Amino acid sequence: MKGLLPLVALALMLLPGTGRAQFFGGIVYDPTNFHNAVLRYYQLRMQLAQLQQTYQQVLNQYNLAVQMARSIPNMPARYKAYFSQWRYLSTVPDVYHNTGAWVNGVNTGSLSAVLAGYQKATTTLQTYSPAEIAAMSPEELQRATAAYATVELADGANTNSMATIGNIRADARAVQNQIGNLENDSFSNNAALNTEVGVLNKINAANVLMLRSIQDSNNLKLAALEQQVIESKRERDATATAINTDIYQRNNMVREINQITAGLGSTLQSYRLP
Repeated sequence: MKGLLPLVALALMLLPGTGRAQFFGGIVYDPTNFHNAVLRYYQLRMQLAQLQQTYQQVLNQYNLAVQMARSIPNMPARYKAYFSQWRYLSTVPDVYHNTGAWVNGVNTGSLSAVLAGYQKATTTLQTYSPAEIAAMSPEELQRATAAYATVELADGANTNSMATIGNIRADARAVQNQIGNLENDSFSNNAALNTEVGVLNKINAANVLMLRSIQDSNNLKLAALEQQVIESKRERDATATAINTDIYQRNNMVREINQITAGLGSTLQSYRLP
C-alpha cells in the first residue's frame, strides 16, 4: 500500500470539489472519485502483470526460435555424398557406319533420329507380293500375317523405348544441376536459405524432383513391359502354330497316308522284274 498513498493524494488534488466534499486540512475528499482512482490503479496493476506475462512468453518464443535456427556445423563434410553421373552412349564401334544414327537417337530422344538410326541398324522387313498372298491358304495367310505383325509391334516398341531412353539421357544433365543446387542450398548456412518458407520451398522442390524421377522410372518400366508383351505374343504364336499343326496332322495325316499307301501292297505283289 506504500505506492497507493501518493497516488491517492495526487488524485484528490486533481479532483474538482463537487459532490459531497469534506475538508481535511485544505484537501477535498470525494469518495466516488477516490473509488474510481483505486479501481483504475488496480486495472493498471493487472495490465502490468499481463504485459509482464506476455513479455515472458515472447522472450521464451524468441529463445526457442534462436535455438531452432542454429544450423549443424560443417554440413557438407558431414553429409554430402557423391553419386555416379549420367553418361551418354558413345563407346560404340561404327565399322560399317550404321550405328552412329542409333547412338544419336538414344542420346537425344529425337523421334526422327531414333527412327533413322533404328532403320539403318536393323534388317529391312520386306512385304509379300499380292500374288504370294493369293497363293496362300487361309491358315498359311493367318500364320504369315501374325508373324509379320509381331515384327512390326517389336519395331514400334523398340523405337518407343529408344526415344524414352534418349529423353531421359537428354534431360539428365539439367536434372543433375537442379539436384546439385538443391543439395548446396540444403547444406548452406546462409540465413536467407534457411527461413521457414525457404525450407518449405526446398522440401517442395525435392518432392517435385522425386516425382519426376518416379515418372522416368515408370516410363522405363512401361517400355520393358511392352517388350515382354511382344515376346509373350511371339511365344503364343509359336505355341498356337504347334497346336494347329498337331490338330491338322491328327485330322488329315492318317487319311492322306492311307490314300498314298492304299494300292502300294497290291502294286508290290504284282510287280515283276523284267
